[in-house]
Amino acid sequence: MSRVIHFEIHAEDPDRAIRFYTQLFGWEFKRWEGPVDYWVVMTGPKTEPGIDGGLIRRMGPGPLDQQGVNAYVCTAAVPNLDETMAAVDKHGGAVVVPKMPIPTIGWLAYAKDPEGNLFGMMQSDPSAK
Repeated sequence: MSRVIHFEIHAEDPDRAIRFYTQLFGWEFKRWEGPVDYWVVMTGPKTEPGIDGGLIRRMGPGPLDQQGVNAYVCTAAVPNLDETMAAVDKHGGAVVVPKMPIPTIGWLAYAKDPEGNLFGMMQSDPSAK
């Protein structure tokens, strides 16, 4: 069985994307010293479940302007989905699929970052219906 071990965010404006994810989720970014514009993304302590990733300057056209989820999407755990959804708008993103229950699991919503990339946000709640 193969597990997901890394993700990448593609951005036309890496500084804008870094600001967005730092303000929204508190992620840390460190510039890679290699031959391309690349940043390593640390999403949390190694002692907690989850993966780290990268951010790279977009090298082609961006995602289409669509409202639904039709891509390989990464979802971040959040302590309060309503507050995080409000923060998405505050920091230049947009919620594109509103909060919905995933019965016995929690609450899920999808958003776009300022670069047009889709991502999910999930609040754990076993009583969700």
